Amino acid sequence: MWVADRWKDYEVLDTSSGEKLERWGRYYLVRPDPQVLWNTKKTHPGWKKINGHYHRSTKGGGEWEFFDLPDEWRISYRGLTFHLKPFSFKHTGLFPEQAVNWDWFSEIIRKAARPVKILNLFAYTGGATLAAAKSGAHVTHVDASKGMVAWAKENAASSGLGDAPIRWLVDDCIKFVEREIRRGCHYDGIILDPPSYGRGPKGEIWKMEDNIYSFLNLLVKLLHPDSLFLLLNSYTTGLQPAVLTYLIHETVAKTYGGHVAADEIGLPVTQSGLILPCGASGRWTKTI
Repeated sequence: MWVADRWKDYEVLDTSSGEKLERWGRYYLVRPDPQVLWNTKKTHPGWKKINGHYHRSTKGGGEWEFFDLPDEWRISYRGLTFHLKPFSFKHTGLFPEQAVNWDWFSEIIRKAARPVKILNLFAYTGGATLAAAKSGAHVTHVDASKGMVAWAKENAASSGLGDAPIRWLVDDCIKFVEREIRRGCHYDGIILDPPSYGRGPKGEIWKMEDNIYSFLNLLVKLLHPDSLFLLLNSYTTGLQPAVLTYLIHETVAKTYGGHVAADEIGLPVTQSGLILPCGASGRWTKTI
């Protein structure tokens, strides 16, 4: 498993009864987690001093309950600063487990010793975009949500990357890729973090199981023989690491060779010393 274990401003303190206790800077949140199938005793003192609790509804969705939590606050990771705020469906604007992937491709970018163009699709609030830009890449950031792109720009400014070579685009990712292919554009690295299900700005439907293979075949056309990497993240049930390996091998690696690896990604749990699984990632690199 690839573990995001370099955080100082974030940690999973404990897990029990379908929930995880997290520290985000100096604030404590409790959020539901479908992976937490155990009902261990809640001995960590943080359970008694939480600032926010997301309660899952039996009818779907849920709502936040707050205890002295600001509307917005910040945390940092290795020189990057992120604005956080609780919003719909339990999220805060950041997936901390992705830091293990940020570190991975940041090293590849730094070692390239040449100008590097990165495409970040379904780019959300910009964690991967900022990590790539901080490592010296020119980044094209694409997300269908205008609000998410604005949030990512705020994170860039707070991280000292307001003037970095980042192209911010509100667009449907599939249509953008199709236009880039027609324009003859190529990228040295592609990052994609697609949702299990979503809609584009004009109602376009995305379903991971139905669309990901054909989308990867499109992305092959944006890479080139000297491209550095492709990263595919999945939080979709059924798309396990072996499936990601197969998908990337049959599209990217079959075209350009290179190496494919996939694994679960996770976060260390302070109380137990164990690892909480948080999805899966597939990685293609030109060289091992």
